[in-house]
Amino acid sequence: MNHRFDTAAPGGRTTSTVLAEAHELVAAAARAFAGDGYTRALLADCEYRLREPLRVALAGSIKAGKSTLLNALVGQAVAPTDATECTRVVTWYRDGATPTVTAHAADGARANVIVRRGAGAHGLTFDLNALSWDADGPRAVDHLEVGWPSAALAQTTIIDTPGTSSLSREVSQRTARLLTPAAEGGSPGADAVVYLLRRLDAADVQFLEQIGTGAGGAGPLGVIGVVSRADEIGAGRIDALHSARDVAARFASELERTGLCQAVIPVAGLLAYAASTLRQPEFAAFEALSTVPAEVLGDALLSADRFARADIALPVAPETRAQLVDRFGLFGIRLANMLIRLGARDSATLAAQLAERSGIEELRSVLEIQFGQRAEELKAHSALSALNRILATRPGTDADQLLPRVRARLADVHGFTELRLLGRLRTDELPLPAAVLADLHRILGGSGVAAHLRLGLPLDVDEHTLRARAVEAVRTWRTRAAHPLADQATATACRAAARSAEGILATLPR
Repeated sequence: MNHRFDTAAPGGRTTSTVLAEAHELVAAAARAFAGDGYTRALLADCEYRLREPLRVALAGSIKAGKSTLLNALVGQAVAPTDATECTRVVTWYRDGATPTVTAHAADGARANVIVRRGAGAHGLTFDLNALSWDADGPRAVDHLEVGWPSAALAQTTIIDTPGTSSLSREVSQRTARLLTPAAEGGSPGADAVVYLLRRLDAADVQFLEQIGTGAGGAGPLGVIGVVSRADEIGAGRIDALHSARDVAARFASELERTGLCQAVIPVAGLLAYAASTLRQPEFAAFEALSTVPAEVLGDALLSADRFARADIALPVAPETRAQLVDRFGLFGIRLANMLIRLGARDSATLAAQLAERSGIEELRSVLEIQFGQRAEELKAHSALSALNRILATRPGTDADQLLPRVRARLADVHGFTELRLLGRLRTDELPLPAAVLADLHRILGGSGVAAHLRLGLPLDVDEHTLRARAVEAVRTWRTRAAHPLADQATATACRAAARSAEGILATLPR
């Protein structure tokens, strides 16, 4: 049986209860500010945040591969990847009954956007040059909203942001404004962030610190780092992802010291998207290339231009070769050739193996564990943080009595504590053996929030064994927390682990 674990806070509150309490507190504040239209609008946004899917923003420097990664996660060409005007504004991707793209102005005016299908890997292009606004006069585009039928978007709203290191300060500020809450009570636009890194420099660290500490630490609670365009790190060689994994480990080590990321994962976004949309003619072309002697094909793959040259004798037309380079890159072509030689006999098998080696499946798994399984907690944190700022900046009303309750929820919800600890676990360099640190990471939900995963048990474990293991975990972590030689950081982490184990007991039938 699958024991889904709802984190218990003091008093036995679960994440579902936390969400209900957040709804209750926002509704009470709305009644207190019934005559204040602006504040009511801010509170309505809080309420909406609690009801809609989790919001995850893709951020990073310019040309980091955000749009390509978005297409890979959705499995469809929904985001333009060429450098057009639409990549300079924030774009929201939501589930919709039919494909639609709408431009929004700062004053609320809207206009439909013409969508053009591009060639090769560029997918779609949004034409912002001929907008017909539903109000008089032209407008500057504030943001775009894309509605698209997608199972992935039904669970998560994805926000594509402009590059943080754009030559235009205004363009970069659009991303900062989205991810850092306004002091007067506006909430950050995202509940969690996937931050793409091509290299780790001071600008990346500074931006991650900004979104993590902005407005009193009320920014998005979850941050995952991605070493993007990982296939380019090894210059397209077949071992490129191994090189990228080494780079990711170095980035992770450096970011763990700051506590700014919960994980860092290498992903070849172009390959991941191409794998999810692999066509039968492309598989046939790869099959034909696999018959070419390895040294001849290796010579042809010295560069993209060389591979597509008409005077290079290969059993695939030059135009088709150019399309393969555009869609898969040299690394993807080399990898596909190797996999077919090793036994991939059909397009479905090849697509699955390419996707696995691209890193996208590992990223999906981490996103599900860190974000998907904690969606209610992340949404409640966003809404309660915004409500806290709204009430703090508008004293002198009946809503003042709500402020202590809001702050108590932000401080007491154990799921929030777990997320923060997972982000800082190795930052504090706890003096615990590696096996104990692994247990700590697991009990805090680092491998999944289900009870059997937290306790290191199989999926079909019986409730008697589950209860016994949870009781043992409570005792073990309490003992470690009370050890006379334990420093404050270690004791705090061990107490949190004990509370996590107690939360499992609270969800089991008596």
